[in-house]
Amino acid sequence: MAADTTENSSAGVVEKLKSYVRTQKGTILAAEIVLSLIILICYASSWYGGYTAVAICEMCFAIVFFCVFMMNLDQQCTDISWDWSDFIRAFTGTLVYLITSLICVIRGAGDGALIAGGVFGLLAGLLFAYDTYTIYLQIKSVRSQTGGSGRNTSVYSSKISPVTQTLQKQTLTKHFCPEITPN
Repeated sequence: MAADTTENSSAGVVEKLKSYVRTQKGTILAAEIVLSLIILICYASSWYGGYTAVAICEMCFAIVFFCVFMMNLDQQCTDISWDWSDFIRAFTGTLVYLITSLICVIRGAGDGALIAGGVFGLLAGLLFAYDTYTIYLQIKSVRSQTGGSGRNTSVYSSKISPVTQTLQKQTLTKHFCPEITPN
């Protein structure tokens, strides 16, 4: 009997994982985790492994937020402003990856692994910057919907209501294609 419960709960987690990775936020977080792992491997195999802490920290933060959003814990624990926490995580990741990667690319003469880690770090910096921008749009959208006073904790969940999806599409269309926005 206990084995059936374990199999059902693990199957539920795998289904949540599969469905969350298919969302935009899930794909971005999964890509951040993979890129951070690649950067960690590059830095660890270089002659100067001094920047491994950056990749470890950013990968751990991305894993934590991936699990929180995948398991819809952001809806259960509403004391934390998850959208602002995620914004700060992505923004600091952008800054740290861009700065350390530029240092690695500039000083990495003769150390191919350090240069490769720097190049992947620049790509990760761009990915984190894109994540920061999408989070900013979502925060701005939620603030305009709630009049700037409330929080919407369902922004990152894999089960977004149809009304929220319509509002998000209208907001994105208004920002990226203003010529086709209906009045």
